Amino acid sequence: MASFSMEDFVGNGALKGLLPKLLEEGWDDVPTLKIMNSEDMDAINMSQQQKDALEIRSYLHDRVLMQYGDVFETSGKSLPELLILRSGDLSSQFGMKRGHIARFMDRTSACTDPLPKSQVLSARRTISTTSRNNTIYKSYASVSSKKMQGITRSPTGTGANSGKALEQSASDFKIKDGYIFKGIVAAGPAEPRACGCVQPPPISDQAAPYSAIENISIEKLTPEYKIGMERLVKTKTPPMKALVLWLEKPTVLLCIRRPGCIMCRAEAHQLYAKKPLFDALGVQLVAVLHEYIESEVKDFWPRYWGGVIAYDQGREFFKALGGGKLLKDKFLSGFVFNPRAIVNYKRAKAMGVEQNFKGEGEIKGGLFIVGRGRSGIAYQFIERNFGDWAPVAEVIEICTQLQNQQEGQSKSIKSTAEYE
Repeated sequence: MASFSMEDFVGNGALKGLLPKLLEEGWDDVPTLKIMNSEDMDAINMSQQQKDALEIRSYLHDRVLMQYGDVFETSGKSLPELLILRSGDLSSQFGMKRGHIARFMDRTSACTDPLPKSQVLSARRTISTTSRNNTIYKSYASVSSKKMQGITRSPTGTGANSGKALEQSASDFKIKDGYIFKGIVAAGPAEPRACGCVQPPPISDQAAPYSAIENISIEKLTPEYKIGMERLVKTKTPPMKALVLWLEKPTVLLCIRRPGCIMCRAEAHQLYAKKPLFDALGVQLVAVLHEYIESEVKDFWPRYWGGVIAYDQGREFFKALGGGKLLKDKFLSGFVFNPRAIVNYKRAKAMGVEQNFKGEGEIKGGLFIVGRGRSGIAYQFIERNFGDWAPVAEVIEICTQLQNQQEGQSKSIKSTAEYE
């Protein structure tokens, strides 16, 4: 699995000397850097060599092939030139393994789930505006139409597709017609195990009350990752109420069953890869652990997750997911005899994720989306089967709805103030 550490991403190539400039301009994490376009590159005076390096490394990052980043850069070839090389040339010149060659040459698939192209445009627009205006958050509507047309311009130079691109960007992660929305409380299917001899543990179909989570005592283990941050976890912060996390902005809380678990790492990685989109929606990402093992946190952050990590010593978030008690499953009944869990494992394995077996692994996790302030729980997903992920389409849809509600409230307050 490709690391979210900026130092690992740029390697020893042409981008290394550009790190201070990238930090200054707000391109300070891997997901954000990967959506940089040619206009953004020109704005910070990137050389052609640096542009080629970014294109190569972004492509390799999506395919978990970052070990070839430095040697590809040294060759002086651009990505299009590398992609037309024969398999024998890739093997002899760069020492690529046969399986890696197949993954590199397959332009249709990536080991991560990338942002749709049009969604990248919207996220990129917001990131660019944020870095240049030194603000924390700008909504889609805050960017001038001239800027929008410049970014979404078609190759022919006409602006005919600008409006369509904007509309498409808002719908790429929308719930499509025919999709069955799981509702505020969601979980994977309850399939029979061991030919029906083993029944899955029951889960609550009621959303956890907001009062069950707002006063949970947590400790912040890591900040949000940026370039140049100390990679080792330092002293934990004093305990604080969980409410502090979402007091200023909506928050996605990913409750991790075990940070060394291959399926948990894969879920965290694919969610954090969408960080530019969540930034554009004004939503922050927080991972919650129920067990603190320092070495495991160091391995997990920022390689698989570059967001904030919080420690829930009392496991209260996990109890809230289970309807007031911990939702647990045994390895034999919950994994070996569970076809759904096996499928989830194979999905994570295909993404090239490493794993270990340190720590408690029977307590199920899940996901919360909590509105800003005390507006409540907008969505929760329960890990019924080991490795179940909250559908990204639902997570994005709920976060978009929260953004729309905030914009509506802001307009209402403004109108009332003007009337008075």
